Amino acid sequence: MITIYHKTTCSTSRKVLQMIREAGFDPQVIDYMATGWTRAQLLGLLAAADLTPAQALRVKGTDAAARGLIGADGDTILAAMVENPILVERPIVCGPGGVRLCRPVELVAETFAR
Repeated sequence: MITIYHKTTCSTSRKVLQMIREAGFDPQVIDYMATGWTRAQLLGLLAAADLTPAQALRVKGTDAAARGLIGADGDTILAAMVENPILVERPIVCGPGGVRLCRPVELVAETFAR
């Protein structure tokens, strides 16, 4: 099973979703902008992807800098991500091969391994 945490208006996220489908998978698609995150869920995904909150912080197109999140501690960033899901870089894909933040998009292939 492949799961993609997807933002429908993001071209990178749409491309990764297309790549998953072209690889023959019928992924579970979670629109995290609609569902949001729990702290535990986000911590689990980041740990599985071997990322810190700072590494997963989306700066482009967000108010991360205005919120003072650049260089902030992990707990502060994580709390902001839970409060405002757009602050999480995307897409995150979970599969038999592991969890990856798929930037660049080619990283999605690592999640396919069985």
